[in-house]
Amino acid sequence: MVRQMTAPGGPLKGMRVIELAHIMAGPVCGLMLADMGADVIKVEKPDGDDSRRFVPPDINGESAAYMMMNRNKRGIALNLKDAAAVAVLRELLAEADVVIENYRKGTMAKLGLGYEDLARANPRLIYCEISGFGRTGPYAERGGFDLIAQGMSGLMSVTGEGPGRPPVKVAAPISDINAGILAAMGVSAAYSNMLRTGLGQKVDTSLFEAAIVQTYWQSAIALATGVKPEPLGSAHPLNAPYQSFRTSDGWINVGAANQSNWLRFLDVISAPELDDDPRFASNQARIQNLPALVEILNGYLMHDSTENWLTRMDAARLPAGPVNDILQMHNDPQARAREMLVEVDHPVAGTIETIGHPVKFSETPAKITRAAPLLGQHTRAILSEMGYDSTKIEGLFASGAAIGTESQNAGS
Repeated sequence: MVRQMTAPGGPLKGMRVIELAHIMAGPVCGLMLADMGADVIKVEKPDGDDSRRFVPPDINGESAAYMMMNRNKRGIALNLKDAAAVAVLRELLAEADVVIENYRKGTMAKLGLGYEDLARANPRLIYCEISGFGRTGPYAERGGFDLIAQGMSGLMSVTGEGPGRPPVKVAAPISDINAGILAAMGVSAAYSNMLRTGLGQKVDTSLFEAAIVQTYWQSAIALATGVKPEPLGSAHPLNAPYQSFRTSDGWINVGAANQSNWLRFLDVISAPELDDDPRFASNQARIQNLPALVEILNGYLMHDSTENWLTRMDAARLPAGPVNDILQMHNDPQARAREMLVEVDHPVAGTIETIGHPVKFSETPAKITRAAPLLGQHTRAILSEMGYDSTKIEGLFASGAAIGTESQNAGS
């Protein structure tokens, strides 16, 4: 098979990834690797990744959710119920460095594409599995969703305004996203080891574990005291004041937790008398008297606007920031300067914006140069790279084993 690396440059240029993943956790892993230069080939079923149907919203009929999660990838569509399609996939995997899959346990093995099967033909293969609970343990057979992982990890017990309120999910699907990032970290580490030793391995992570590692502070408290932490709204369990406060026109986040920042904060709000109040003399005292502290500080901060307070706090080099909505974040000059919003051209949706790559490299920068593929957009090109002639390709299309779009030449 002739390998033509068409992905952008980056620290992972030369890595070939086959993504057998859908919706979010697996695709996050794929997009992280693709942004860093890997040639990621997304394999979809005949009706496409389920996120293609997450509409509204759409742009010219294309799912905004799908386009966000699948930029920088090439796309091939195969009907894995057809033996000819499974044979194509097996050939792809025989030459791959990495496969990402988030099917239920045993699905790949039933196709003869489990790790043990593939490693015999390709001992360098890194086989990344992302599941609800991991491939071992009593829950290994269960499917998983972000909501379930957040609840079981303890996250929902510490999220929300306070004790006695209904449980609150972190609004973003944090376990899905974090599982994808952890998987990309694991794949990168395994790839480094493979380059040294010539041997691949399995990389196994889950939504459950990805949510658990978000509880470092709360778990530290519980392990040390035997007491379960309670929700604190925007407050911090170990530092105060470190939370949102009301202003005359909205909210402001203030991180005045250590003593020097606390004293600068008192100067900014002109409240020197609080320095003499024993309830607030130290971080420990402020944590113990947090409700009283918040009530007093809200009284000060509500007398001026968020913008005016931020001007004063910036001048005092006090950590503070606005509580932006998502649109405000998109237009934040720092987000723009750090290229966290970038444009790509899509063959149907036109020029669209997507979230940029969060890690900057001085010598091998991550780039986002390709929009998410149309269903089967690169099927013909990838089959050609594999050495299939036009007759064989047309036969796969005719039988329904492979699916290609009429717009295969649109975009790259």
